[in-house]
Amino acid sequence: MQVIQSKDSSNQMQDYDLLITDINIASMAQDNMDYGIIKNGSIAIKGDRISWIGSSDEIPKAVYKETLAMPGKWITPALIDCHTHLVFAGNRAWEFEERIKGKSYSEISLAGGGIISTVLETRKCSKDKLINLAKKRLKSLQSEGVGTIEIKSGYGLDLESEKKMLMVADELDDEKITIKKTFLGAHSLPPEYKGRGDDYIKYICNEMLPEINNAGLIDAVDAFCETIAFSNQQISSLFDKAVSLNLPVKLHADQLSNSGGAELAAEYNALSADHIEYTSNNGVKALANAGCVAVLLPGAFMTINETQKPPINELRKCDVPMAIATDCNPGSSPICSIRFAMTLAANLFQLTPEECLAGVTREAAKALGLENKKGTLEIGKDADIAIWDINHPNELTYWVGFNQLSNLIIRGKVI
Repeated sequence: MQVIQSKDSSNQMQDYDLLITDINIASMAQDNMDYGIIKNGSIAIKGDRISWIGSSDEIPKAVYKETLAMPGKWITPALIDCHTHLVFAGNRAWEFEERIKGKSYSEISLAGGGIISTVLETRKCSKDKLINLAKKRLKSLQSEGVGTIEIKSGYGLDLESEKKMLMVADELDDEKITIKKTFLGAHSLPPEYKGRGDDYIKYICNEMLPEINNAGLIDAVDAFCETIAFSNQQISSLFDKAVSLNLPVKLHADQLSNSGGAELAAEYNALSADHIEYTSNNGVKALANAGCVAVLLPGAFMTINETQKPPINELRKCDVPMAIATDCNPGSSPICSIRFAMTLAANLFQLTPEECLAGVTREAAKALGLENKKGTLEIGKDADIAIWDINHPNELTYWVGFNQLSNLIIRGKVI
């Protein structure tokens, strides 16, 4: 326990659980430019929240149960991976090889590969095995400073299997990580509903979604809007049902073609529109008007050899928040590194290093509806903090395969 006397004698004595001192801070707060940097700063934590942040010369007079001095190091908000398909069984390395040989993502999907091959493996996999497989992927993300992750279903495509996937995601949520669970039943048409897309959407709306929601396993509803998946009209029916259940929505939008997915997401005030490679200028304006986050997924862009880039300049012009995520999945983005996703976003989409760090902190929190709790280092927010052995935050985007994470604090506890 340490008692620190403040230069300001008017400060009343308070109790804090943890004080981190002599550290450089990149708060990523919205109203601060240049990463929200505070040189030689300190941060005080009480319980699971940030109670004070500022210069080390202004540390409040208080009793601190524990003090960590980190001279020369940097802290940022713990990173957030806001779009993943982390729970699945099977391996699709053969598809990777086929793409290298020249096959397109659409060709592989239409030939019976793609999502459905993972569905068949996931359906027959036990819950316990799915947990063990997912833990390994999750550990990789946590090792790079991730403190919050979104996990989608979508590899079950029937009531039992979709529920199983979301139960796995729910069991992964513990004191070391925050998990947000997204129902993606409208990911692809299952084999038993071949040629009957409307019937499958009715099955989702009338049976799957209500039952899984009643089990408390859904934080949001997602869908894949594309010519090889579901139409705008079909997704509208699903989103109408989600809204009736007071569930927020998000959308895989305009990944392979301009299907009007961004406009559809905006119509339903979606948390996010994800991929958006083919989104038009009108679609970007719709996202801006709706306050919808654009989630960029450069791993999928790279893996499927896409050439159409998201409309980055238009997104900037319209002040649309841009998040970045791994899209971790066995087919189009076999990536378990949020840092690599940041580097790809910079090199492939020309995002600045500051935009990349904001994309996996502040803007990613918005994409999950968590902007009041996570994503920046501010008083009252969750004490989810990554400590880095770096000289400047731009290194987090610059380096590939070099993990400079020194410590990770989640909900005020060093893990």
